[in-house]
Amino acid sequence: MSKNEELREKLFYSAEHACKKISDDELKTADSFAEGYKKFMSACKTEREVVDFVKKLAHENGFVTFDPKASYKAGDKVIYNNRGKAVILAVIGKRPVEEGVHIAAAHIDSPRLDLKPNPLYEEAEFALFKTHYYGGIKKYQWTAIPLALHGVVVKADGTSVEVNIGEDAGDPKFVVTDLLPHLAAEQMKRSLAEGIKGEELNILIGSRPFKDDEGSESVKLNIMNILNEKYGIVEADFLSAELEAVPAFGADDVGFDRSLIGAYGHDDRVCAYPSVMAVLEAGEPEYTALTVLADKEETGSDGNTGLNSSYMAYFIGDLARMQGGVASIALSNSECLSADVNAAFDPTFPGVYEKMNTSFANRGIVVTKYTGSRGKGGTSDASAEFMGRVRRLFNENGVVWQVGELGKVDEGGGGTVAKYVASHNIDVVDVGVPVLSMHAPYEVISKLDLYMAYKGFLTFFTK
Repeated sequence: MSKNEELREKLFYSAEHACKKISDDELKTADSFAEGYKKFMSACKTEREVVDFVKKLAHENGFVTFDPKASYKAGDKVIYNNRGKAVILAVIGKRPVEEGVHIAAAHIDSPRLDLKPNPLYEEAEFALFKTHYYGGIKKYQWTAIPLALHGVVVKADGTSVEVNIGEDAGDPKFVVTDLLPHLAAEQMKRSLAEGIKGEELNILIGSRPFKDDEGSESVKLNIMNILNEKYGIVEADFLSAELEAVPAFGADDVGFDRSLIGAYGHDDRVCAYPSVMAVLEAGEPEYTALTVLADKEETGSDGNTGLNSSYMAYFIGDLARMQGGVASIALSNSECLSADVNAAFDPTFPGVYEKMNTSFANRGIVVTKYTGSRGKGGTSDASAEFMGRVRRLFNENGVVWQVGELGKVDEGGGGTVAKYVASHNIDVVDVGVPVLSMHAPYEVISKLDLYMAYKGFLTFFTK
């Protein structure tokens, strides 16, 4: 190596493909880790399903339901379930909670089509559901793909039934129809954003009339009869239901080399899964380790299951109080990795990225100092000191990582839960996996980046 090359290696910064930085054995470990993730992604498509999965896994690994009136010692493992739509896993550390806790906070909701409160109607002898899209989507991407229906219906008597139709072999699928190109001349004059309008995202659910019925809305009657026989519900029960239409396909390997994973909902379950796996393996950490899985991030983190509420702060406060500590001191001494995704550089659309400060698939997890939009609007912007701590932590423990921004300065941007965590005076920075086709019904991530997320969260909890 020449002197110039030695100086470049010493003085320049560059992020490289993770394959150049890990052993063949670790590469195999990463591929093996991805298999569990794919099963999780195929089974868990809503926040409720993620919470159910995590509850089962946690109890199998020795976690017990959190009791705010109890007391816990180092190594104890507890789970707090917030209304079946958000969850906290905690492993009690050796140090007092008042000295701070280490938090990995991800969200488990993803863009989708929600049914409106009064969704069912008949038109031209078709039965359809009206929807209200949830989160930021390109509406045209949700037409002409198979959809499944997930959720819960609370009936008039207070009992509830779970709905999951379209995932199992032999299940019917549902679909939002689109115009054939032969008749779409006027539609294709619309802007891409208006190519499909919100009120055109109607889901086709049936076409046969109720037998021997000559009255109006006989197809709707037939559908309602089927739902009544299967679930015991009537049309008014839709008023107290949460039903979500999601893509009816599972997670797949992508590429001849099987290096990538395609699935619905990588944003942000690609960070939720490794953060859960990491806290399960935290052992008896120095600082109490928390994995927080939140709802409602895609719509602004509002509501009592989103991180703009106080449930995480209340939980940490309860832990501090059990030990005779002060909640505000515990929060102020805490640290958080806001586990959320970033946009992976897409060579087909290079113009929206600034290559020196964007993230790339296969270069490890992304540390995003700030998100927000344009002039850093709506971000917490991590301090240089906390960035330095995370940098040292990852470098010293073999975590492959990179930095990234969410596109060029004036292109747009986005937000995460980081600013809501920071509002409790907690040091926080975004750390997550780069994603291609973010917010599409079928997103793509790298297996190596997924594994490095797990390794990063585990290092944060245990080092």
